Amino acid sequence: MTFERNTMLVVLATGLALAGCGHKVKPKSAGTLAPARISTIGVNSYLWQASLETMSFMPLATVDSNGGVIVTDWYINPAIPGERVKVSIFILDTELRADAIRVSASRQINTGGSWVEATVRAGTVQKLEETILGRARDLRRAQIGA
Repeated sequence: MTFERNTMLVVLATGLALAGCGHKVKPKSAGTLAPARISTIGVNSYLWQASLETMSFMPLATVDSNGGVIVTDWYINPAIPGERVKVSIFILDTELRADAIRVSASRQINTGGSWVEATVRAGTVQKLEETILGRARDLRRAQIGA
């Protein structure tokens, strides 16, 4: 495995371990959810874990659980070798809320051997945010069963 892949696996494993460190609340009824505020790290653990899982296919350049920052390195999809993308995720709160996460993305295309900035496809950032939020909610629901 490459260094980046090993680093990503360590970060993911750490995130999974930290996410499980929060206290568990026993449900009062079948419809009760685990608390929305779990922060054994500097940010919401559900959003943190969901972000790492969602971006696990990309090499990570910067990971800061206290500041809630995940920045990937450039990723080239083997199906589209003339294009690369880079993603930054910022977790802004300890609460599991839609406005507690911000995603930004950069895209470049290879033109004549040089990488040139290109626009990110419409909806890409929103779709990433929705995917992370959906996964975070799933993790929160699963916390009850743990």
